[in-house]
Formats: sequence, structure tokens, C-alpha cells
Amino acid sequence: MTKEPCDRDAAQVLGLVVNPVAGLGGAVALKGTDGAAIVARALAAGAEPHAGERARRAMDAFKRDGGGPVLTGPGNLGAEAAPWADVITLPPTGTAEDTKALVKAMQGRVALILFAGGDGTARDVMAANNTEIPILGIPAGVKMHSGVFARTPERAGQVAAAFLASRGRRMDDAEVMDIDEEERRRGRLSAQLYGMARTPAGPTAHLGPKAGSGGDAVAEIDAALGAYARDMDDDTLYFIGPGMTMAALKQRLGGGTLLGVDAARAGQIIARDLSEADILALLDANGRTRIVLTVIGGQGFLLGRGNQQFSPLVIGRIGLDAIDVICAASKLAALTLPELAVDTGDVDLDQGLSGFRQVITGPGRRQVIRVAA
Repeated sequence: MTKEPCDRDAAQVLGLVVNPVAGLGGAVALKGTDGAAIVARALAAGAEPHAGERARRAMDAFKRDGGGPVLTGPGNLGAEAAPWADVITLPPTGTAEDTKALVKAMQGRVALILFAGGDGTARDVMAANNTEIPILGIPAGVKMHSGVFARTPERAGQVAAAFLASRGRRMDDAEVMDIDEEERRRGRLSAQLYGMARTPAGPTAHLGPKAGSGGDAVAEIDAALGAYARDMDDDTLYFIGPGMTMAALKQRLGGGTLLGVDAARAGQIIARDLSEADILALLDANGRTRIVLTVIGGQGFLLGRGNQQFSPLVIGRIGLDAIDVICAASKLAALTLPELAVDTGDVDLDQGLSGFRQVITGPGRRQVIRVAA
């Protein structure tokens, strides 16, 4: 039953906004879900919504940490993730206008806006937030280049609860960035800064924006890529993730995509821009398999950002020990936090991936680094 929001002290209230279609394009290799046509394509390809579940995880953590009153939207716009919340009466349109309408309705009524989505959602929240209420993102999209996102849904809920409970609420200015999805689907990155937003401060509140690795890092790791390519087993099927470092490896194998997951066997790329379903089909037809990944610059993400095709089901089939990581030492040294991050959507799998992992940093050189969920 829809509840009209009651009068509360706005300084203690959390505003929750959920973009229910955020992240739909990840596992089906659509590089994002901006626009109704792409949402329809993602659903037709078998994509399943998960933004609501990630918002629920954040709100469970918010409650566990003593979080207070919440104001949200109806149904899958927030109430399903926080059924105890006060609900804004709003006729959903199924478009980005729902996010903007909720944010506008929250002006002057909440002290922090917690939103579930990706970079496109962050842009919509910032555009409608005319009183500059601080914002914090629950990571639920395909693209999360902006600096306003918490590391995991649980961390988002914890940070929100701590921020609202604090007397001296410290804030930082963080970048809201997005890329052109059509350019991304063509294999080209075109990132743009859309503005700065206030967000809860603190070194563990959120990760910084994605930092490009650039040609220098690829040149540094080039010899390692050559050695890895020469040592690839002809009878093993390799699934190679996105990124400039991985694209350089793919070039040694005949050329592949910059931003997709490709498959290689016997020294050649044999399939390009694979979805989760494509990977699973290849797993059914092949024996030994491995995953090859690099690290997102700045943020340190290994899994869960831009490579959602490596789903919990895929990783479970291939195995946690069949993952190779290749990254320049300078890129590891420049990480916002001195560790790698995973956020696959499966809490148990994330815990299984946590610990210490060897990263190939040069021919015959490996660096051990902590992996954390």
C-alpha cells in the first residue's frame, strides 16, 4: 500500500532513488542501458534486472547500521527495496524522467540522496538536484566512471547511515562523468565530465573516478603481454576481458575488441564481443578454460565494472583459480586504495575471490596484491 510521506526533520532523512533498468546491458554485452530502445534490446536478449536487489542490499546495511527515516518512490523505484519507507506518490513512466521527478520531489526534504544506477543515473540525479543535496551511488550500472559511487551496495548503506548520524557532515566534490554509449559499442571511449556533485567524504566512502591507463602503461607491460601470448596453451580456451591492456594482448592474437570480452584458442581470437550467454555456450563446447583480466585504473576493480559478462555463473563454471591478471606495476601503484576490488553481485563469490592474488607485471615478474569485496 502506498504511503504518503509524513513530515520529518529533513536533516535526518535519506532519499532513496532506484533506476530499475540500470545495468541491464552488462551481461548481454550492450555496454550500457541508456534509452528505451537499448532497454528493450537488453530484455529481449534475456537480461534480468538487478538494480532493485542491489538497492535492497544497501538498505539492509543501512538499517543494520542504525539508519533512520527514508523517503523513496513507489514499487521498483525504491519501495520494494525499502518497504518500511515513506513513499512519494508518483505515476511511473518507465523512463529516466522517473529518476528526475523523484529527485525534484525530494528537494528540501532529505539530507542525502542514495541512488541505485550507473553513470547515466548519476547524470539524471545531478541534473534534477537543484538544491545540491549530497548524493551517493549504489553501484548498479554498466558504466561507473564517476566518483560518486560507493565500492559495494553494502558500503553505500553503511556510509549513508554514518553520514546521517554524524554531527559534522564532511563532504567532498566528486566528478560525475559518462561516456557516449554508441561510441562505446563501436569500441571507442568518449568520456565527458558533466559536473561536480557533493558526496560524503572519507577515504573509504567511495572509490574515485575511473582513470585511463594510457599508452605508457601498455608500453610498460608490453613484454609481459608478449610472454603471456607465447605461453598460452593451444588446448585451452581463453576469455579475455576489456580494456587497453587486454586489447594489446588481443592484437597479438589477431585483433579483438577494446571494450568487449573475446575468446582465443591456439594463438588466435576466435570469437568477439561475447555476452554471458555466448560464454556459457562456448564453455559447454570446450574443455579447459581460463579468464584473463586487467585492472581498472584509479578504482582498482577486477570484476563487476564493465565486464559483467563474467557473471557469477560464468566464474563458477571456470573456477576461481583459472583467472590470470595482467597489469602494469605503475598502474597498481597509482590505485586510489592499495588493493583490488570485486563486486560480482554474488556476496559469497566476492568473499571467495577475496584474499591475495598474483598479478603479472612483467615477463617473469609477479606482484602479490590484496583483493577485497
